[in-house]
Amino acid sequence: MRNYRNVFLEIGKSQEEIEKRLYDIFEEIFYGPDKFYETTADGKMGYLVDTGNVDTRTEGISYGMMMSVQLDKKKEFDQLWNWAMTNMYMDYGENKGYFAWSVDPSGRKNSDGPAPDGEEFFAMALIFASHRWGDGQGIYNYSHMAKELLKVCIHHEELYGGHNMWTDDGLIKFVPGLDFTDPSYHLPHFYTLFADNCYKEDRSFWLKAAQASREYLKKSCHPKTGLSPEYGNYDGTPHIVEPGTFGGRHDWFYSDAYRTIANIALNYEWFDKDSEFGKWSRETANNLQRFFYSLPEKDSRGIYEIDGTIVEGKALHPVGLTATIAQASLASDNEYSLKAVEDFYNTPLRTGDRRYYDNCLYLFAFMALSGNYKIWE
Repeated sequence: MRNYRNVFLEIGKSQEEIEKRLYDIFEEIFYGPDKFYETTADGKMGYLVDTGNVDTRTEGISYGMMMSVQLDKKKEFDQLWNWAMTNMYMDYGENKGYFAWSVDPSGRKNSDGPAPDGEEFFAMALIFASHRWGDGQGIYNYSHMAKELLKVCIHHEELYGGHNMWTDDGLIKFVPGLDFTDPSYHLPHFYTLFADNCYKEDRSFWLKAAQASREYLKKSCHPKTGLSPEYGNYDGTPHIVEPGTFGGRHDWFYSDAYRTIANIALNYEWFDKDSEFGKWSRETANNLQRFFYSLPEKDSRGIYEIDGTIVEGKALHPVGLTATIAQASLASDNEYSLKAVEDFYNTPLRTGDRRYYDNCLYLFAFMALSGNYKIWE
């Protein structure tokens, strides 16, 4: 029986208060006045809307599935998965077997390309659903669907042509056809579990991927600030995109990059407390929290080079950043560790057009810090 740390208890909150707050967060996101969860008229499908871009993304649908399985919300899980398989899954073409990363709320695909972070969250959520609720029929045979998806992700070239989502060395790509990565996509804790839940012939690959991502993260996060870039080269250096592509710069610590420390901290909680990578994770979480708490308040939710140099402008998702700084406390042991959790607890959910990304990170952080982001075995 695994024990999961509840950091909110350590700042003096009661178990009853924590459980109610977690329930209220889920209800607000899915059913409250500022919800961004919608269902189709027949109630068979559901989707989280990216309120800043007015689309549905594999990121959000797979996030919603992970939230739902962790919190025992099977109805919402199945609605989301039905949406993904009906409107996002691609059954022909160069990307057959993958999911279109952006789909209009009407169900029309905005893109024929996938984003690998969606696939990895789909697979992990499906594995947990199988273990928590058991397998059903068709697309609700969760374990089978997960195994098939994992197979496609690393054997796409031989199965259908196109491109695999991971390199032969075990590093996840930003998108299958490009030769760089996104540090926040690296989830060694997921890959460790994929190795136990994939087709047996692929077990060694996923174990290799877990180790490759641990080594990559050590290269990608700055040794003094703990910050990582949005996009990265495989040698760990920030990736600089061509001017005018992907919306501008991504070699800095900005929106995508907030997730990197949250992933490192969750991996620490699940697997690496006593390993050398765990020691590095603790140091990195300490460095990142100390960086943010050393800044003047006016600069504390800004844009940064990974060495900490302040760039003009403000964070697009300040609440999400607050959440991930707090989630780092699963691994950190510095003088700001509990303060970061207290500051997060006192921060309300975001409202307005940009609430989707912030509040997804918010719920993940709250689940993790309350001991409710678990391995379902």
